[in-house]
Amino acid sequence: MEKQTIYLFTDGASSGNPGPGGYGVILRCGTYEKEMSGGFQKTTNNRMELLAVIVGLEAIKWRNAEVEVYSDSTYVVKALNEGWLDAWIRRNWKKVKNQDLWMRFLNVYKKHKVTFHWQKGHAGHPENERCDALAVAAGAGAATAGVQLPADEGYLAQAGEGNMLDFS
Repeated sequence: MEKQTIYLFTDGASSGNPGPGGYGVILRCGTYEKEMSGGFQKTTNNRMELLAVIVGLEAIKWRNAEVEVYSDSTYVVKALNEGWLDAWIRRNWKKVKNQDLWMRFLNVYKKHKVTFHWQKGHAGHPENERCDALAVAAGAGAATAGVQLPADEGYLAQAGEGNMLDFS
């Protein structure tokens, strides 16, 4: 039986950049559809954009899946489509932000056949709008509602704020 193409729609958001942030994902294959989201108390938009792709790819249960990723993140899409990621690796990650997430991405990316497509954000694309709503609700929306979001340890380490406890 031939496996169907998987469509992965993603978005990330942060309020304040850095600030409370979240990611939203729609994973679609045939008639199957799954939504996922999560948030952190302090992170960046780029981290959430990349994490959305990672979480979506990690949710795929079989190997060598044909995956079409749709993202409004030029950071993520250009990193793959314009060779930025390859250049970062060749330079041994020198001065590259979000290395922890890029390493996690590479571990799951190599398991599939992934194509990246950039789409303009906030332009009425239904899946992008839904992913944005999921990301905002999981990040800034949850923080505003008083939800104690987890720390983005990768961001804190990168920003020199690792191992700090927030008791606010």
